[in-house]
Amino acid sequence: MLDLKNFQSALEEVLVERGIPREKILETIEMALAAAYKKDYGKKGQIIRAKFNTKVGKAEFFQVKIVVDESMLKPAESETPEEDIQAGREEPEEIVGEDGIKKVRFTPERHIMIDEARKIKKDVNLGDELIFPLETKEEYGRIAAQTAKQVIIQRIREAERESIYTEYAAKEGDIISGIVQRVEGKNVFLDLGRATALLPKEEQVRGERYRIGERIKAYLLLAEKNPKGPGLYLSRSHPKFVAKLFEMEVPEIQNGIVEVKAIAREAGLRTKIAVASKEDGVDPVGSLVGQKGIRVGTVISELGGEKIDIIEWREDPEEFIAKSLSPAKVLEVEINPERKEAQIKVAEDQLSLAIGKAGQNVRLAAKLTGYKIDIRSRSGETIASASEEGDVSTEAKSDEVKE
Repeated sequence: MLDLKNFQSALEEVLVERGIPREKILETIEMALAAAYKKDYGKKGQIIRAKFNTKVGKAEFFQVKIVVDESMLKPAESETPEEDIQAGREEPEEIVGEDGIKKVRFTPERHIMIDEARKIKKDVNLGDELIFPLETKEEYGRIAAQTAKQVIIQRIREAERESIYTEYAAKEGDIISGIVQRVEGKNVFLDLGRATALLPKEEQVRGERYRIGERIKAYLLLAEKNPKGPGLYLSRSHPKFVAKLFEMEVPEIQNGIVEVKAIAREAGLRTKIAVASKEDGVDPVGSLVGQKGIRVGTVISELGGEKIDIIEWREDPEEFIAKSLSPAKVLEVEINPERKEAQIKVAEDQLSLAIGKAGQNVRLAAKLTGYKIDIRSRSGETIASASEEGDVSTEAKSDEVKE
């Protein structure tokens, strides 16, 4: 038997434990009760709705009829309701007439002609619904009770999945923390509390190791709906992970005074981040560095010692490109804005700094600025080139540049 009074305590339990909105749970229960009622007592084609009173633990049932007139009905030669039902359509199939009006086969259990409807409710209009009370059944048979139970469980799960998805979809692009739950192959699964998220191999930082029970931070890359629940995908290698870590540490970014304009990253090795201030007197680089380097130090610690170059953004591309090659000092910058190419001259003793180990510095500078960068010696000889895609070619002048 299905004891309606037990619904109230079950409802409160679900609300507290699963954090699903009350309205969603009530809707789920009412749909399940209506389905169970129709299975035992309803007729084909009927629209049945339930109204559950949580205070007394009882339900009322209603039949809904849609108001129609002759212009909304299928012509006589169309399929009969029985043919609709045999074809697997409990609701008679709609067609659209030449006048653009949806037409249905009249079914007494779900339709009422407007003349009859206006005898019940004077101001009723076409397409309105009239509600007719049905006999309330205090108890159901075993099959109906089991049906209601299964539907309720299924729909509560659906509501919970929807609730979790909505919660994390709003957090997409933010940093979240979780506890390492398990490691399967190269994939790491984090327990976020209400859900489990995946940190796939390609979004991990090379060299990092993740221990079961360890709490870590990650960037929520994507929240998507899946049949078995929301799919939550994390990243620790994404450039925006670094930007969001700084946002957490720097009030000036949170308040909109300092803005991250561009970022380029080789996860686990080095990041270049360009920042600008929207207020005079506020040093954007100093804001990220913090007093005695505490802010940037916190971010570096979270990233396992990854090097970070903080650069002041410049609207002028020549100035910005020169700064992007920090810590190298640039002698001259020539650009071709149409082709997005730049030729950089540096002194001989700055070549290795400008290029960086295995071309890393010039490669990140190209990604940061969006320009193809050629590093040239004072004499004009091209020593290294880097594209925005990260390709680097070098003609080494010393063992230092080869590194």
